[in-house]
Amino acid sequence: MNSVANNYNRKKIVFSHGKGIYLFTNKGEKYIDLAAGIAVNLLGHSNKDLINALNVQSRKLWHVSNLYEIEEQVTLANKLTSCSFAHKVFFCNSGAEAVECTIKAARRYHFSKGKPEKTEIITFKGSFHGRTLGTIAAASNSSHLEGFGEPLKGFVSIERNDINQLKKACNEKTAAILIEPVQGEGGINVFDREFINSLQVIAKEMDLLILFDEVQCGVGRTGKIFAYQWFDIKPDVMALAKGLGGGFPIGACLMRDDIAEALIPGTHGSTFGGNPLAMAVGNCVMDIVNKVDFLSNVEKNGLFFKNQLNKLCEKYPNVIAEIRGLGLMIGIKCSVANNLLANKLYENGILTVNAADNVIRILPPLNITMSEIKKVMSLFEKSIKEIL
Repeated sequence: MNSVANNYNRKKIVFSHGKGIYLFTNKGEKYIDLAAGIAVNLLGHSNKDLINALNVQSRKLWHVSNLYEIEEQVTLANKLTSCSFAHKVFFCNSGAEAVECTIKAARRYHFSKGKPEKTEIITFKGSFHGRTLGTIAAASNSSHLEGFGEPLKGFVSIERNDINQLKKACNEKTAAILIEPVQGEGGINVFDREFINSLQVIAKEMDLLILFDEVQCGVGRTGKIFAYQWFDIKPDVMALAKGLGGGFPIGACLMRDDIAEALIPGTHGSTFGGNPLAMAVGNCVMDIVNKVDFLSNVEKNGLFFKNQLNKLCEKYPNVIAEIRGLGLMIGIKCSVANNLLANKLYENGILTVNAADNVIRILPPLNITMSEIKKVMSLFEKSIKEIL
């Protein structure tokens, strides 16, 4: 008997342990993990530093609630603000919660400024912001909305990189623009720099906040500590999660000072958010990732990985149509059904994760080595040849 809800289409496989980029099943099988828990296991499996940080904290405090000051929160918040645009951080448990806070902060900010009518948020086709009623309404994906009643109002979804649509969508009710600078679930779609620059101009003219969802693309994934740093822009609010905890549940909403001031006591909260265990792990992740040599290595390995994949794209256009992405957030748009290639890779011991637009996502631990990438590439070519 299995009493677990069946809302996931799970593979019939059970992992017993992991080490680095590898996962091992309860039957002794070995897999290279290029999914990393969907961009979560930022430093791989069984990372000694993360294990130590969690062990040390577990012997001190697990939970005290946000009724009291939590020193580990202050430490992590300071680390996040010191390397970003933000002045204040709200901690929660997941990406969906972080985006919910982002949405609420934007609306509450305008309310506090005497503009309660400014509640609409512009979003983009192909985005994914979470699975709550608010975040599925924001992304406006019909398959995610189906069966859950009337979508929450206040969101306007437009095409990606279409500046004319953006201009038309803006009005006196518009509060903010919510954007994933690199769309994950949508197919590893990197927004155009020119569009981002124009977006910033419009936001300033119309008194709109710029909200970045970096749940999947943040914390070093693209080769910079935050993906917005690839663009000539500073968001007003940003959602983080996934990699920030290296595998431990965590979420964070980073805000400018004046926006954070609108969230007065009683307007928002989280029982487990910012608990000492999550903060200890998050602090350890930030200490490791926010180093110039670590980030430059992510960028270097990401470029190498993409270059090798582009060679396969040129060699086997009947299987691979296009390579996308930044850093170690890579998308393979397939010429065949993405499931066909993903399943063949799985047969050859490689774990990936699919995305929209017939794309396979490559989201390895950020400390994957060059030699490990070369090994992956040989298995990729083997898989492609077997398909052909």
